[in-house]
Amino acid sequence: MRVALFVLCALLAGAVRGSPHADLIEKLQKSSVTRISNNIFEDAMLDVPDLVRKSYIAFPHGRDRYNKPGPRPVVFLMHGLLSSSADWVITGPGCALGYLLVEEGFDVWMGNARGNYYSRRHERFNPSSVLNTDFWEFSWDEIGNIDLPTMIDYVLKISGRDRLHYVGHSQGTTSFWVMTSLRPEYNAKIVSMHAFAPVAYMAHNRNPLFLFLAPFGNNIEKILSVIGFGEFLPNSDAMSWLGRILCQDEATFQPLCTNILFLVGGINHDEHNSTLIPLKLGHTPAGAAARQFVHYGQGITAKQFRRYDHGSRIANRRVYGSREPPQYSLSRNHCAKLGRPVGKFLIPMPTFSHLDYIWGINAKDLLYTRTINLIKSMETHSFAEE
Repeated sequence: MRVALFVLCALLAGAVRGSPHADLIEKLQKSSVTRISNNIFEDAMLDVPDLVRKSYIAFPHGRDRYNKPGPRPVVFLMHGLLSSSADWVITGPGCALGYLLVEEGFDVWMGNARGNYYSRRHERFNPSSVLNTDFWEFSWDEIGNIDLPTMIDYVLKISGRDRLHYVGHSQGTTSFWVMTSLRPEYNAKIVSMHAFAPVAYMAHNRNPLFLFLAPFGNNIEKILSVIGFGEFLPNSDAMSWLGRILCQDEATFQPLCTNILFLVGGINHDEHNSTLIPLKLGHTPAGAAARQFVHYGQGITAKQFRRYDHGSRIANRRVYGSREPPQYSLSRNHCAKLGRPVGKFLIPMPTFSHLDYIWGINAKDLLYTRTINLIKSMETHSFAEE
């Protein structure tokens, strides 16, 4: 059975203030079961493997439940734009979806999109070069058409499974729609797909940053290429340092840091943990190609979900064989067909924002528990059908 979970959210505005959950965060930090972070500044500087080892050392199969080695269903997690696999573990055991899935007995794999902090190696191109930006000539089209299928094949090969469950956030859903449109044979490798803040058609986008940049997308990419920049907002020690100095609790500029996150992801004070901003900025932004933003911008201006527009009819014909970029065919996507989803679930919080799917204080109760139960149900039905 192939299904889709669409979790929709609404973004509402409000005034900036400090985190209203300081007492809750302190309680969680002291809990032996749930960990937010026992050293936020240290965790901000750790790579994801070290961050996981710190929390799960000596517990390779989960530390609480189902901690015996052996075959288990596979769940593949794919992050959003400017993010990395850190999204799924950053809030720690008992809170982050990656850990929760492990504790429920799943074999959890986390992808990293081309160009982010963990995915910058290439046989010929240097992503850090200022003289050549060839490495950065990709969008989420290549991520969905080439990279995501490669990652899924690798996971299935190593795990020995035939199919897996997929959870994507934001661009992690876009790349999935691309994959199953251009590579429809991959539908057969998906048991269930769960879309957090799904992104495909951008005609009704309300994000002010995207709305501002969309009309200038192609020109911005050309200018960046000319001056030797193909990457947008890479992960850096400077960003981590600024997060630690300017965004920690009681810092004068912490409200500004909060405002920046709200500008990007939407405003929700109830789910925002300002104490964790230094940790978040230690891992996000993780870098992306400028073309990924341009591609989304093209979707806003053209009001279509189609492949990347190379800027001229000649260039498009050379790549696609047509003057205009082809539309992605969601009819090839078994999970995206509107008549087939198990459900479209609205988070029971009107202000639940784009970033709350991964960083929300109550994401476990509002989203993750239901998602895990659906995955278990789909796994049971899939096993029965086989």
